[in-house]
Amino acid sequence: MASTALAPSWSSSSWLHSFGGNLNAGTKLQDRRTALVVLAQKKAIKTRKIILKEDVTDLGKKGQLLDVKAGYYRNYLLPMGKAQIVTSSLIKEMRMEEERIEAEKKRVKDEAQQLALIFETVGAFKVKRKGGKGKQIFGSVTAQDLVDIIKAQLRRDVDKRIVSLPEIRETGEYIAELRLHPEVTARVRLNVFAN
Repeated sequence: MASTALAPSWSSSSWLHSFGGNLNAGTKLQDRRTALVVLAQKKAIKTRKIILKEDVTDLGKKGQLLDVKAGYYRNYLLPMGKAQIVTSSLIKEMRMEEERIEAEKKRVKDEAQQLALIFETVGAFKVKRKGGKGKQIFGSVTAQDLVDIIKAQLRRDVDKRIVSLPEIRETGEYIAELRLHPEVTARVRLNVFAN
């Protein structure tokens, strides 16, 4: 008696009727199959758009936008603090930072161009050395000598590593190059005299 009481209540359940089913033995199995069919499933995202917070070997430099596998980001980059997922606010911050860096580079280049103009309009720097036979001088004129002369005459500090001089062992006029910026080079004339 208990089994007959369960059958009518189960057959009258709402989800079975939604499939258009009457409780017949032949359609019972078929309705069950249709209820378990999955029609569509969203594809899982396998890559993440990230921005690097620091240089990562074999991946990229700081500030670079990349697509990486989700597991690589989740298991390595995120716990080590080497990357961050890209957001619109992060992209805005990056653009502002890039603009600031570009403005700073432009300012440094402009200063180097002004300094090059000053060096080229000064004329020739005079260097006196003890003379020998003919045009020979004792010793040679070095980059440090030129840096000292520039500091004395123009009151500008210049690093001797940016000075490129030909070998000077005789009196005469020479041209030295000062590499003030990767894109700006100043040419300076040197007059070497013997005492």
